[in-house]
Amino acid sequence: MQSRRQLLKTITTLSIGGLSQSVFAGSAGNQLTGLTDLLHTTTSPDEVAKDEAFWKKVAAYYQKGTDTINLEQGYWGKMALPVEAEYIRLTKKINQEMSWYARKYWAEDFKQVKHTVAAALGAEVNEIALTRNATESFVNLITQYKGLQKQDAVLWADVDYPSFQRMMQWLADEHSVEGIELSLPASGNKQDYIDAYANIFEKHPNLKLMLLTHTSNQHGLTLPVKEIAALAKSKGIDVICDCAQSWGLVNFQMDDLGVDWAVFNLHKWIGSPVGVGALYMRTGTLDRVSPFPGEAEGNESVQNRVHIATSDFASFLAVPDAIAFHFAIGGENKAERLRYLRSRWVSVANKLPNIEVLGAQDQDCASGMGGFRIKGQTTKEQVSALQQRLENEFAVFTVVRKDLASGCNIRVTPQVFTTPDEIDTFANALIAIDKAL
Repeated sequence: MQSRRQLLKTITTLSIGGLSQSVFAGSAGNQLTGLTDLLHTTTSPDEVAKDEAFWKKVAAYYQKGTDTINLEQGYWGKMALPVEAEYIRLTKKINQEMSWYARKYWAEDFKQVKHTVAAALGAEVNEIALTRNATESFVNLITQYKGLQKQDAVLWADVDYPSFQRMMQWLADEHSVEGIELSLPASGNKQDYIDAYANIFEKHPNLKLMLLTHTSNQHGLTLPVKEIAALAKSKGIDVICDCAQSWGLVNFQMDDLGVDWAVFNLHKWIGSPVGVGALYMRTGTLDRVSPFPGEAEGNESVQNRVHIATSDFASFLAVPDAIAFHFAIGGENKAERLRYLRSRWVSVANKLPNIEVLGAQDQDCASGMGGFRIKGQTTKEQVSALQQRLENEFAVFTVVRKDLASGCNIRVTPQVFTTPDEIDTFANALIAIDKAL
């Protein structure tokens, strides 16, 4: 409790406390600090994951939709009510102050928000740039990457974000290098995925750059990034890690990954307003990526690898509150709760003869996000029909993902306010569907 409360105090001091008082005089920092006291617990994250009284307190800080059971929470993250209120207040304040604020205070406030993000990730502030999303961060990395020669190869996998896969193919074509796509096992354990990457590294000694996804948007598989990245580095391979889905869904800091570069969304599991991302570039790697064309600053800034132009000021300025709310719950508490909700339906699905669960077979590779399909039904049409049946017959909303090498599946994503009863309703729907086959 003390360490979590101290971390929250550090976050709010670094961010809200350092921001211009013209805008932040009404900040919700004290309310969020009080939330940490409300959520005080001395039990382990494993125990907290099943403590329904705890999660009922958390859920009170969200306003849920009522039409369906929404198990498609991976698109973007719902803002907690204090964050939403602060975002609305900031939007009104900036709309009132306009260029007076932007010209006089924005640059320093932007830096303070960056300090907050760096502290939360356990990174140095000079290793972090703020962007509008993970895609913007990724595009700038690969289009400005300077390391490719004709004999080189670049690597991506079927579990990677589909647009990123296509961008890696573009990179290979643009530089006339070999593009390699790795098809990972549809389901497996930690060692299975380490072995898959180790084998491809041995098979292709000309690999120079790889995309490595931390948590897949396809089925929630969380790869053992640190082990795979270490293998890659021993082969001289530069590693870009896609953390768009993982930060806030999985509890980690940058030292836990050991990668050169990483891209983030803050508007997913961290719960900021839509339109905020981040770019991490490990100290000592700047010279491998050119500054954004036209940037006036020197070569020593991560921020000049992107140019975000005029963006939603209020979205960025609400980030400290979103991060503070995340830490008030506790990163590991949140991750364990979401894994518990996944395991609740997966334990049922694994016993059904006609249902195939994809992704993690062990807790090492599991996140709160999961995927499944009917065995043998892998086409987009078949899986879309299943998604529609869940929605229309059982009032459970999910989404189809279609870019795994093994075929399409349905992604299932609860949130911290999702109840076990809602998960059980979904599990019972799977039982009914299985029986009907």
